[in-house]
Amino acid sequence: MSNSSLVYVAFDRCPAPKGAATHISAFVAGLATEFTTVDLVTVSGSRTSNIGALSHMIPGIRHTELPALGPTLIERVLNFRTQLRSWWRNRKPNVAHVRSIYEGYPIARDKHRWCDKLVFEVNGLPSIELKYHYPQVADDRELMRKLVTQERICLEVADLIITVSEVNARHLLKRGVDARRLVVIPNGVDTEIFTYRRPQSLDDREISLLYSGTLSRWQGVHIAIEALALYLREGPARLTIVGAGRADQILSLREIASQWNVEQYIQILESVTQSELAKLHHAADVILVPLMPNDRNLIQGCCPLKLLEGMASGAAVIASDLPVTTEIAENNINAILVRPGSAKAIKDALIRLTQESGLSQSLSVNARQRIEERFTWKIANQRLLDAYEKLL
Repeated sequence: MSNSSLVYVAFDRCPAPKGAATHISAFVAGLATEFTTVDLVTVSGSRTSNIGALSHMIPGIRHTELPALGPTLIERVLNFRTQLRSWWRNRKPNVAHVRSIYEGYPIARDKHRWCDKLVFEVNGLPSIELKYHYPQVADDRELMRKLVTQERICLEVADLIITVSEVNARHLLKRGVDARRLVVIPNGVDTEIFTYRRPQSLDDREISLLYSGTLSRWQGVHIAIEALALYLREGPARLTIVGAGRADQILSLREIASQWNVEQYIQILESVTQSELAKLHHAADVILVPLMPNDRNLIQGCCPLKLLEGMASGAAVIASDLPVTTEIAENNINAILVRPGSAKAIKDALIRLTQESGLSQSLSVNARQRIEERFTWKIANQRLLDAYEKLL
């Protein structure tokens, strides 16, 4: 691959304090070790094109940020596609790597004009995910038809399809993807940032709980608040919530906290850097990953970074018992897996951690070992490079 060129395009901002940006940064850093030229193209935070920050942060990367303007998602996508066509003029890389139909559909529709090989990285599909961000689209049959069509074309044309879990892979196979073009590469953890800190005893003291991630209901953050309220009847605790959220989502969480009369026990923080997030993990006794049982998590699939980073950091982890979590964690070995959507189940798990001597410590040690053996970005990048080598 040393003489090959690559353009990696993402309809996302990067760097940014969110899981997608962490994934993008890790993958392009790995690809830059093997490709002569790596161009990363992402969304700009301004109205003009810019030289992106990762050009200075990752050796071998040329990072360009293109604007995506417009009051609606569709207008922003169309604007970004126009900017991308203009930027791409006179280029034909060996590989184009895309993460969604938003940037990938124009390339897939006329692949041989854009690139030699197309890699489609399926972390999420708009036909499933979009309704969780824009509920009204669920009833727009014409829009959903277009989304499914564009997804189908990207899946049919791509020379390599990468996804993050076996649940994702099963869904893609049901949609007709050829298994020979499909590779599962789970997310990873930067263990130099999320270093290990052995947990303290939970006996007779206030428990510090942490939820990190987007503040959407399908992530189960409201269940974390309810679980805190139930546990406070048994013992002292505090919950820190950190992640990206709209003003209405934050207001909704505060209303839920008020209904449960636990406002004084909750701290809601804006998104932070990976290094700052690692410090919050080290300050926590328990990481909560209360994913909800919905089509996004059960049918499409995911590989939750919050679970991986929690298991790496040393805090005990309580997560929903779903196929996407059992691919990563083993119940009562390196995490406690509980019934999805049940605040009571999380409360009962918290009581176990306080009453069963040594449980928190054994979960912690086993979790870190699991991450180091199977879920680091170094491991993910080697799988990525192996898949690229076969492709080229």
